[in-house]
Amino acid sequence: MSKKDLDARALPQLLGIAQGWYDQMKQGEIPSIRLPTRTKLNIAFDEASEVWKYGEKESLRAANTEKSAIHLLKMAYVIAFIKQQIREDRSSTLRELYYITEGWKRAKFETQDESNYLIEDLEILSDLQREAFHLRPEEDGASIFGPIRLKESTRRGDRVLHCQDDVGEAGYQIPNNMESVEFLDHEAKMVIAIETGGMYARLIENGFDREEKAILVHLKGQPARSTRRLLHMINEKFQLPVVVFTDGDPWSYRIFASVAYGAIKSAHMSELLATPQAQFIGVQPSDIRDYNLPSDKLSQQDVDALKAELTDPRFNTDYWKQQIHLQIDLGLKSEQQAFAARGLDFVTREYLPRRLAEMGVLKG
Repeated sequence: MSKKDLDARALPQLLGIAQGWYDQMKQGEIPSIRLPTRTKLNIAFDEASEVWKYGEKESLRAANTEKSAIHLLKMAYVIAFIKQQIREDRSSTLRELYYITEGWKRAKFETQDESNYLIEDLEILSDLQREAFHLRPEEDGASIFGPIRLKESTRRGDRVLHCQDDVGEAGYQIPNNMESVEFLDHEAKMVIAIETGGMYARLIENGFDREEKAILVHLKGQPARSTRRLLHMINEKFQLPVVVFTDGDPWSYRIFASVAYGAIKSAHMSELLATPQAQFIGVQPSDIRDYNLPSDKLSQQDVDALKAELTDPRFNTDYWKQQIHLQIDLGLKSEQQAFAARGLDFVTREYLPRRLAEMGVLKG
């Protein structure tokens, strides 16, 4: 969808929310909105799309209390602000939106988390991504390096580039709005999504992208939505296997879950952001044991997080139950870079080829 078409869709969708309140009041009703409850207890696996979505539990926000009335007032102000942005072809960051509200008196947000949450409300109500509202996150995008060619539409026109030949070793920086990117062709066998910058750089330095025809994506920690959208788009268009390579701790397993199954807070966008075919390659708790990796002791917070994952439906598989129970028994966690204890080439010459073969990604 072109930017012009997206703008033409976004405006009536947003203004329709406000029109709904007006219609409610004309009929003598209290203005209200209904939204799904956003907790892990209200996500369900959708068999058709193979992603996790919000379930049937909903919450009602009606202007019959001061708190809810102010929430709808803030939403009205934000809709007006977004309408102005779209009409003027301007954009702002989520952080800038928060500061802009300083002058809104009763509609002022107390924290940025509150304003971010309201934007998620608007995404759900309008069935659009925040990029359609001309809003973007504050942080820089992650990056991609490997044998794939793309076309990006920018304010200065279109540009076509190859993500090995036409970029430096930092790779191509993923834009906030992936709808401006079209993937043209590739010479790859797989996509490896990597949590840390150190391991991303290691694979590039060791030539893993060329030797194994791998597209490398630096997740930059918990991946931004644009990064997850990129992985989804590549997998969907080219049917390339996607594997996720993270540290061996409970917080990193949630990085994998957000890539493969979708994040709880953005479950309304799972069909656009999640890659259900993605597989976890490591660091596995069994790797910590089998390779005797340098490790740290689990903190109580780590243990509590692992136990919470055992109740998370996204980890409700025999594989994850076995690995998580093993890690609790070991009492250890380890980082990707721990493989360096066996030499700087070990991860690309031994570990990854072995694991990729076990998973059926590398054949023969």
